[in-house]
Amino acid sequence: MKQSFYDLTYADLATVVSEHNFNSAVAATLFNWYYKKKQSTPCHSKISRHAAAFFEQHYDFSLPEIDTVYESKKDRAVKFLFKLKDGHKVETVLIPFNNKYSICLSSQVGCAMNCSFCYTGEQGLKRNLATSEIVGQFLQAWRWLASNRPGEERILNIVFMGQGEPLHNFDAVKTACEIFLSQHGASVGVQKITISTAGYIPGLKRWSQEIPGVNLALSLHSPVTEKRSELIPINQKYPLHEVLTYIESIPLGKKQFVTYEYILIAGFNDSPEDAKQLGTMLAGKRAYINLIPFNTFPGSRYATPDRDSVEKFKEILDAFKIPTLIRGTKGDDVLAACGQLNSTNQTIFQAQ
Repeated sequence: MKQSFYDLTYADLATVVSEHNFNSAVAATLFNWYYKKKQSTPCHSKISRHAAAFFEQHYDFSLPEIDTVYESKKDRAVKFLFKLKDGHKVETVLIPFNNKYSICLSSQVGCAMNCSFCYTGEQGLKRNLATSEIVGQFLQAWRWLASNRPGEERILNIVFMGQGEPLHNFDAVKTACEIFLSQHGASVGVQKITISTAGYIPGLKRWSQEIPGVNLALSLHSPVTEKRSELIPINQKYPLHEVLTYIESIPLGKKQFVTYEYILIAGFNDSPEDAKQLGTMLAGKRAYINLIPFNTFPGSRYATPDRDSVEKFKEILDAFKIPTLIRGTKGDDVLAACGQLNSTNQTIFQAQ
């Protein structure tokens, strides 16, 4: 079986080029062709016939297949269901903002974290995605925009907040980031990539040495041990105070902050006392808080809080002088919003 070209970092590709005595410029030419220009046809420009034939013979340039596309009628968010070579499927979301897009990438088929507020958790973990399957989501979404919304193919932010725990698939996610960041290819700015984690400490231990500069987002969701353990079962193995200790040890750049994600669930973690405990925990840290009203999904036992409760929660956090944003919900009419991804159940419902 051929190795996927999209599993190679620029350094990997340069090594292959050197080992086969091709012109050293071949690596830059190929990365530019497939990542900067995002071409789908074989590269024959500025590359010898021998080099072109070698890569076509020994490397696989196929990408995950777009199985189904769901477009939100409410806000133009786009959810892709990708079919992988082994028949597994995974979802990816394009989130529009100011005539640009953020892309929400998946890192695993399903997820092992079993978070109770997340539809993906009901799938269980099927397998990790390969780097090529992660990078492929980005490239295929870009090409879909170029074909279906010409002139809008501007994906400026990459967030690893789709299906899976990114730090549970650390090596593939790390390699994907290296490919996205390469100045020879996609040239995504380091501050434009955010990796979300439920608090998987083995991955956090590797973070500062192996993915410096990339933004970190922690799914916090409650400062109360019992509540967080209900929402995020691995809190029992990797308790929040230990997670925060590792996060605080990560060196941050001048403009770098850690984002703390907080799902607000009616009658569960949205009280003034919850807000005060959260503010006390994060006061003085270089932190942002994203408040996310819970997005319902089929079979969920939780409810979305009313707008007044969300605003009051934010007011309390504001008193602690912590920058706090209420994140707007996008794509919920096609189950594309935060916590709604599940590639084994394609039921589409109209959000209330």
